[in-house]
Amino acid sequence: MNSRQANSERQRHERPPAGQTAVLFELLHVTAKRGARVVLEDLSAVLLDGATGIVGPSGVGKSTLLRLLNRLADPTSGVIRYCGRDLREHEVLSLRRDVGLVAQLPALLEGTVAENVIYGARLAQRDADVVATLRLAGLDPAFASRPADALSVGEQQRVMLARALALRPSVLLLDEPTSALDEATTAAIELTLRDLRERLGLSFVLVTHDRAQADRLADRMLALERGALRDADPAAARLR
Repeated sequence: MNSRQANSERQRHERPPAGQTAVLFELLHVTAKRGARVVLEDLSAVLLDGATGIVGPSGVGKSTLLRLLNRLADPTSGVIRYCGRDLREHEVLSLRRDVGLVAQLPALLEGTVAENVIYGARLAQRDADVVATLRLAGLDPAFASRPADALSVGEQQRVMLARALALRPSVLLLDEPTSALDEATTAAIELTLRDLRERLGLSFVLVTHDRAQADRLADRMLALERGALRDADPAAARLR
């Protein structure tokens, strides 16, 4: 391991002792703009280790919030902390490996499924087990040699999930991961996500307009309305 990799590994957050729930993200008076429009204004919230569902209608800033959490965007003002440290103190590429984002719509590269899965890991100078990662994402290893552009939308979404998992993240940011999928495929993706929680101990921050989905997948639920987060009806804690 070279010095860059060693520094990256030191920046990965440490889990709390058994029985304790850590603060994963803390947002303090965060304001974010998209052009001249204020999307989030003076937002303060705590997101705990585990699975948090963030619900709300389209256009309220849910996707913007996720982008702030791994510095794909920076707030106009305010502070965001990850495991007690200001996000700006984290090396940005190391942060994005530890806090992976699975976007709402698949955005795969030209080439095979395997080439897509290992893309991020290669950039990070890490090895990736394509077969094991595809299985974690709920895809048969035979998909590895298939052209990415020949897949269904549901299969593409699983490849996006596999690409994030290949970096061995601690947290997955899930942006409406099933919004473009039919009911059967949605149920299958949800089963995969629950399995990942159980097998790998990953934390999730899930944004969705579907409260029922948040209830199925999350330990707790927050509602984003008019740029502010508030407690919503608690989700059933099925994944502990």
